[in-house]
Amino acid sequence: MNRVFFPILAVALICGEMFTGCSSKGTPNDDTTVKTTQVLTLGTFHFNFPNLDAVQTAEEDQIDVLLPEYQKEIELIVEKLLVFQPTIIAIECEPVYQSIIDSLYNQYLLGKYQLRRDEDEQIGFRIAKAMGLRKLYCVDNFGNFTENIVSLLNDEESEEFLFFANSFYNNADSSKVFYRERLFKTKGILAELIQCNDEENIKEDLGTYLIGIFKHEYSPNDYTGVDFETGRWFNRNLRIFRNIQRIESDPSDRILVIFGSAHLNILNWLFDCSPEYTIVKTNDFLRE
Repeated sequence: MNRVFFPILAVALICGEMFTGCSSKGTPNDDTTVKTTQVLTLGTFHFNFPNLDAVQTAEEDQIDVLLPEYQKEIELIVEKLLVFQPTIIAIECEPVYQSIIDSLYNQYLLGKYQLRRDEDEQIGFRIAKAMGLRKLYCVDNFGNFTENIVSLLNDEESEEFLFFANSFYNNADSSKVFYRERLFKTKGILAELIQCNDEENIKEDLGTYLIGIFKHEYSPNDYTGVDFETGRWFNRNLRIFRNIQRIESDPSDRILVIFGSAHLNILNWLFDCSPEYTIVKTNDFLRE
């Protein structure tokens, strides 16, 4: 790589020429506005409670979204989101499962499939059918780890791994972690989704990924925790964003992204900064 590149990059960063306001979609020297594709990100809790995330939901605190009272509420949520009139729907499922999702959705369109306890189906399939869409797009990815983290995670008997695993749940920052009160059982699914998509809550949630295991060091001044979170969270969401970019679209399209709410702390920022998209406020629809 040309060594001259690095001083030029440094000057650009200092002068702010590379990172101007993210919300601007126009060109700097004229009044021309770049046409962008609208995006609505719906952050959710996982309707089937797989408990695969760091924050677990005890069985007694869970709800059954197939019960009539919740089905009625989900239908209301779908009606609210249909006001956005999405032409593309992206869901939290890896592309390797695209053919399975396609098959299930087609069976649903034929009236031969009963929706499971899953937000992709309960909300995604319903909206896609109402909009006459042919498919939903699987865009999830689990990120790429650096070699040192791959080696660490593959040796569960090592002293380094045991120290790392203990630090994941037991660290000095546990009192700083951002927790929201879960509302789905006491106030319903809609109230929970409004809370999930609150902009201040999303911002606070990102802070959780900058403490705790992020600061873990096996040896003094190493970057074990930083490298782990880089792959687990930041790289993962960048790859999800790239998968969404790969979907053929134009400014006339409207993209609905349905993902676990934590992902919004990166995805919303990426959509807001991108010159290709304009993110709309989800709660403007949910609160209507």
